[in-house]
Amino acid sequence: MLNLIGAIWRRAPRRLRRWTVRLSHPRFAVTAGAIITDTRGRVLLLKHRFRPGTGWGMPGGFMEQGDHPEDALPRELRDEPGLEVENLQVFTTRAFRVPMQVEIVFCCQATGDPDQLNYEIQRAAWFSPDELPEELPKDQARLIKLALNDGARLQD
Repeated sequence: MLNLIGAIWRRAPRRLRRWTVRLSHPRFAVTAGAIITDTRGRVLLLKHRFRPGTGWGMPGGFMEQGDHPEDALPRELRDEPGLEVENLQVFTTRAFRVPMQVEIVFCCQATGDPDQLNYEIQRAAWFSPDELPEELPKDQARLIKLALNDGARLQD
């Protein structure tokens, strides 16, 4: 029976197969985030106008259709805080159920300072890893500390 179903599926029009897969599989957003350091070892955080809670968080944004993560993040950083980065390396990935989202987190170094905040960003500031704002989500603070300790496991 399964062989028959498989044969029918393979012979079905491509559009029908594509729409069936789209309707039967979950949809989720993919974002690229960054732990950005400067030459003094400080971390860049942004206060977003539209982010829930306090707005403080790691820089990043949604990937657009056809984007590669290594291209999406530098584009977002040029668009939002007006920043160029180098030495982009994948640090980790995270998945969220609400919202349905996969985040690719990079570590990189800034080649300057944020110089032109767009309408989404209220403020950009550099913080010492030991003096992160209390309003920063705890999961992001933990990621930053892990990244800056070369991935060594921290005690809670």
